Amino acid sequence: MAAQHVVYVGLGSNLGERLENLEQGIQRLGSFSSVEKISSCYETAPVGYLDQPDFLNMVAALTTELPPHELLRQMKLIEDQMGRKASFRNAPRPIDIDILLYDDIVLESPDLVIPHPRMAERAFVLVPLAEIAPDIVHPVLHERVADLLQKVDRNGVRRFSTD
Repeated sequence: MAAQHVVYVGLGSNLGERLENLEQGIQRLGSFSSVEKISSCYETAPVGYLDQPDFLNMVAALTTELPPHELLRQMKLIEDQMGRKASFRNAPRPIDIDILLYDDIVLESPDLVIPHPRMAERAFVLVPLAEIAPDIVHPVLHERVADLLQKVDRNGVRRFSTD
């Protein structure tokens, strides 16, 4: 049996039925991985390009046998199937799926950087990640996710409720 890898992925959506998009993204991740844990959903203001709707964000913990680049390929396929179009950086999108952490590896290639290069400065990533994995240690910064979260501004990250 192939080795199981523990991966944390961030999901975001700000076009269409945002919550449905996230749920569908997680369901599709389950076709090539085992979804072990899912954070609550958070509503967040956009970053970078501000003239767009707010995002819903969540983080999922997966186990998978796929190596990092194959996992990325499968995730990009999900984004394509769900209607994501190539556009500019930080553009609005129905679904965005990013590898945040993959075991404790550090990887830098032209198309994939692990850990995610901006995760430590993004409250919309750290809030849901700290909810499900506060003690995971960032393999480059050597700090716990819970401690990284203490260093960022959490304003604009609100738990999303469907009530």
